[in-house]
Amino acid sequence: MTFEAPIAQWQEPVQEAWVDYNGHMNIAYHTLIFFNAVDQFYEMIGLGQPYKEAKGMTTFAVECHVGYQREVKLGDEVKVSIQLLGFDEKRLHYFCTMNHATEDYPVATQEYLVLHVDLATKKVTPFSEEPLEKMAELMEAHKDLPIPPQICGKMKVPPRQK
Repeated sequence: MTFEAPIAQWQEPVQEAWVDYNGHMNIAYHTLIFFNAVDQFYEMIGLGQPYKEAKGMTTFAVECHVGYQREVKLGDEVKVSIQLLGFDEKRLHYFCTMNHATEDYPVATQEYLVLHVDLATKKVTPFSEEPLEKMAELMEAHKDLPIPPQICGKMKVPPRQK
């Protein structure tokens, strides 16, 4: 599979229910949109719901950092791109960027560190081979992307070597 660098496939409009009394999208819904994009990202790398159902394993977020740059309002379309920053046998570190879809200005960023968890034991466990292979392919596609200046610096997972 050939991956985009960064992956930029999620887009959706700001819904009326997401707009707060300040007239812009409430901060809670930034995370919802990032979560929608991450769900699609997980499907691409073999960690989506079918993986959870077949393997009894999933990821749990252990750290997340959000930054807000500019507001969006009702009806604005936003798009999300995702960059893999690093992974190892049990951890995945990635960075999401939300931009206005037509004007392309930055809206928000969200950085994640997640752990791979066996749902039966609720313990951290190594990823299965298929997602590890896809993450390696993705890392190869993303290895030359610049490191976003917004990353917190405390969540680093060194890029996995082949």
